[in-house]
Amino acid sequence: MKKALLIILAVLTADQASKIWIKTNMYLGQEFSVLGNWFIIHFTENNGMAFGLEFGGEAGKIALSIFRIVAVAVIGYMLIKFARKPETKTGLVVAGSLIFAGALGNILDSAFYGLLFNDSYHQIAEFLPEQGGYAPFLYGKVVDMLYFPIIQGTFPDWFPIWSGENFLFFRPVFNVADSAITIGIGMIILFQKRYFEEPKSAAENEGQTPVEPTGAQ
Repeated sequence: MKKALLIILAVLTADQASKIWIKTNMYLGQEFSVLGNWFIIHFTENNGMAFGLEFGGEAGKIALSIFRIVAVAVIGYMLIKFARKPETKTGLVVAGSLIFAGALGNILDSAFYGLLFNDSYHQIAEFLPEQGGYAPFLYGKVVDMLYFPIIQGTFPDWFPIWSGENFLFFRPVFNVADSAITIGIGMIILFQKRYFEEPKSAAENEGQTPVEPTGAQ
């Protein structure tokens, strides 16, 4: 359980520290290069899901926020349940901790950033502004900043559907929380057989066939 708590604390600290720094030092749309044109810090905000996806306006926003809270509660419960079992694989605890921390990190934005900051349009936001925040509880926006436009080009003329159109990989702008969720889910998909395999009996571990007990003669 200590390992899970350390992972959650580390992810939340990195996620919230990076978001608060961006929010209080940059305005929307501002960017700077970290590694040429391959890695850029680009400040954007989104109303929806991970990687800037949207979900149905204001009604969708509140529904998504409530869903996130319920999902995080379920993930947290399952994580505690699995972490307390000695037979649980360490990798599963790590993956669950990453997913939980990432989901919680984005919930904090949605729940509180609208109350704690004013907006970032054409200005650098203030923390606890006198005039109040830019949105009520659960209506805040998620801060994104990690942008990796690694490959840019044009689809060849023979390419179906997108012939001659420009392409960019990787287009979405995301954050530390999104990364943690993606890594956690990826670990579970890749190693699910190892994480959820049934524990072997002592006889199977020794390469022996269990002997059925016989009755008294």
